Amino acid sequence: MNVKTQIGRALGAVGFLIAAGFASAEVVVVVNSASAVQQASASEIQQVYLGKRNDIGGASLTPVDVSEGSEIRTIFYDKVIDKDPAQLNAYWSRLIFTGKGKPPKQYFDEAEVVEVILENEDSIGYIDAAGVTEGLRVIYTVK
Repeated sequence: MNVKTQIGRALGAVGFLIAAGFASAEVVVVVNSASAVQQASASEIQQVYLGKRNDIGGASLTPVDVSEGSEIRTIFYDKVIDKDPAQLNAYWSRLIFTGKGKPPKQYFDEAEVVEVILENEDSIGYIDAAGVTEGLRVIYTVK
């Protein structure tokens, strides 16, 4: 392989990685638009998703999750909950074993999460910002 080919392949790989970085989803935390919750902090959302509290601003909330392996889930748990999958599994295993909690119910994909939130005024979930529809309120944008 000559030098020009090597350089071309290297530049192509760099371009692909840059494009993949821009393709990352913008994740938002949403509730039903009828919910009393208008906005929330990352800390409040983290506490709800870790079972440390069940309300934000006095409004009761039930967290719903996208199934493991989803890019949206990975971004959400990394940036808001500050736990990777292994840490999260260990955390919930401990709580389940001691009877002190259970993890949020998981749904197959974001469409199911949206459906649950639209049907249940007290649900909270996270989705790609492009999936926000009428009936949902964005209360936090993941940065």
